[in-house]
Amino acid sequence: VHEILKRTACSRANNTMGINFLIANNIYEAAYPLHDGEYDSPGDDMNDRKLLYQEWARYGVFYKFQPIDLIRKYFGEKIGLYFAWLGLYTSFLIPSSIIGVIVFLYGCATIEEDIPSKEMCDQQNAFTMCPLCDKSCDYWNLSSACGTARASHLFDNPATVFFSIFMALWATMFLENWKRLQMRLGYFWDLTGIEEEEERAQEHSRPEYETKVREKLLKKSDQTVVQKLGTNVSESGEEDDDEDKLTWKDRFPGYLINIVSILFMIALTFSIVFAVIVYRITTAAALSLNKDTRSNVRVTVTATAVIINLVVILILDEIYGAVAKWLTKIEVPKTEQTFEERLILKAFLLKFVNAYSPIFYVAFFKGRFVGRPGSYVYVFNGYRMEECAPGGCLMELCIQLSIIMLGKQLIQNNIFEIGVPKLKKLFRKLKDETEPGETDSAHSRHPEQWDLDYSLEPYTGLTPEYMEMIIQFGFVTLFVASFPLAPVFALLNNVIEVRLDAKKFVTELRRPDAVRTKDIGIWFDILSGIGKFSVISNAFVIAITSDFIPRLVYQYSYSHNGTLHGFVNHTLSFFNVSQLKEGTQPENSQFDQDVQFCRFKDYREPPWAPNPYEYSKQYWSVLSARLAFVIIFQNLVMFLSVLVDWMIPDIPTDISDQIKKEKSLLVDFFLKEEHEKLKMMDEPSPSSQGGGHQSRRSRAASSAPSSQRQPGSIASSGSQHTNV
Repeated sequence: VHEILKRTACSRANNTMGINFLIANNIYEAAYPLHDGEYDSPGDDMNDRKLLYQEWARYGVFYKFQPIDLIRKYFGEKIGLYFAWLGLYTSFLIPSSIIGVIVFLYGCATIEEDIPSKEMCDQQNAFTMCPLCDKSCDYWNLSSACGTARASHLFDNPATVFFSIFMALWATMFLENWKRLQMRLGYFWDLTGIEEEEERAQEHSRPEYETKVREKLLKKSDQTVVQKLGTNVSESGEEDDDEDKLTWKDRFPGYLINIVSILFMIALTFSIVFAVIVYRITTAAALSLNKDTRSNVRVTVTATAVIINLVVILILDEIYGAVAKWLTKIEVPKTEQTFEERLILKAFLLKFVNAYSPIFYVAFFKGRFVGRPGSYVYVFNGYRMEECAPGGCLMELCIQLSIIMLGKQLIQNNIFEIGVPKLKKLFRKLKDETEPGETDSAHSRHPEQWDLDYSLEPYTGLTPEYMEMIIQFGFVTLFVASFPLAPVFALLNNVIEVRLDAKKFVTELRRPDAVRTKDIGIWFDILSGIGKFSVISNAFVIAITSDFIPRLVYQYSYSHNGTLHGFVNHTLSFFNVSQLKEGTQPENSQFDQDVQFCRFKDYREPPWAPNPYEYSKQYWSVLSARLAFVIIFQNLVMFLSVLVDWMIPDIPTDISDQIKKEKSLLVDFFLKEEHEKLKMMDEPSPSSQGGGHQSRRSRAASSAPSSQRQPGSIASSGSQHTNV
């Protein structure tokens, strides 16, 4: 019915098509299938909606399994597959959460045994560090960063390497198990044989596409040709003439607008990230001027910058979702599937860049382009590029990741999803009450189901639901080396999310049109791509952002006793303070006047070397070890992932056996039928028998194969076949 309503052309104006156009022009207000009844009606009368509410769409039943078959029956296969996928993803987060907590507890248990953090906290072995800014910043002792160093060990320890490998294999196992569950559901829901049917359905053009074709032909020819096209489309569902379609020349303006708009949006995101970087640099410089705020500069700047990033991400997410939809409409895709895939790809690209660009900056770029004392890199006049904390950037990466992830889940996924629909419903109710209308007391006391459903929020598709889970999947896998507790927070969110989405579909939304589909479509490819990309990103986080590789290189190449004693001193280079640029020396220094050398974190030659401040041999040793680790880690994990993929069959054994059994039964049935036919053909038909057996002879002759038929039986055989 929905397809017919979408494709019925208006008789008065041939360039209008379907119910969507009529709704857009306020001829109709809405069109939707009805719910079965009220979900909270008193009494014992039960319907599917009420049953779903009681057994699924309440927070009190969070411990129960989802009634997937009933969800599929009420909402259709597409929504049923979404909730089946969400349920499997949530259950798979349980083992990863347990391992993540164990890794975090291992960091807590070994914090007192960590030699580098002990050396940094040692007051007697104080290292005089170079100033963090020009003029206003003084020299400082490395022991003042003791708390940061100890905290970074919670996430920067050998167990995180094991956890990164585990999470890469976890992602592969999750996708393999989803393929198996999808196959099982497809078998029981009778979706295994819908490929041809779906392909035929996908060939149907979207009404908007057909309208554009009409407009194109209206410009080229007279009205009769357009009417003829309308007749052809309505009868066959597709254009008969290959020329009656949109070519790349017709689509070129739309493609051009798409490319320019997407590049502009990505550039806008990078510009905002750069603006936040400038904010951090200028705020840190301003706070350093005041003695009262100087001690908490790093904490204040980091916290406020992350909150600004979070607010910007939430705002741009909403804008990018609307922009992606508008850009896809401009393209005028031919089929609904093409429209949905292009919309998903655009929205995912924009939201991926928006959500992860601040995290990528902290993970891979912050502190890499600082320069050195006497030759710093400046953003603007007097503002130096920001450096990592003395304990490394991994702790700041953890803070950035946790606040953005938790903020998105709490504000966007929960508060927005709960609050916005309720506000819209309240606004619509107030609008209906203020508008003058029919005052039918009996009707108001017993409203019809369509009136009750009209007050609900329109269904807009599953793309936002999938998108928030895919972005969360990225947080869980892409940077898990820096934040092993990410799966725990994702699990806690998803336990609520399952029931929140269920409640929204049952109580807050109009009933969606049921759609048959055999898989989750392009989302599986996106998940697979994120899983593979997470291997590379975690390899670089461990190799570049953390101190794991420098510690290994020192322990096995430079340590005198095979331990990490002396590691901090090994990572700090010397600088002659007399070589500081004029006007950048600390004013009113609290340190003794005989400070001759200060230390900074880098592998450079000392001032007394033949090539002062050049990269040392240790730098190149560490760099080669980092690159070697990335290559080994990536290839090892990819090999293990392929091995897991090969070991787990896509089709469950019981389903495979059942399909084979059904095929065997079908073949046996056809063989039995053929055997019966051959048996009838082989029956003797003696000519000596009388007329009483004539009919039997005719039947035998009509059933005989052409090679055995007599010439006189051809007509009767043809007649018999015609009747059949």
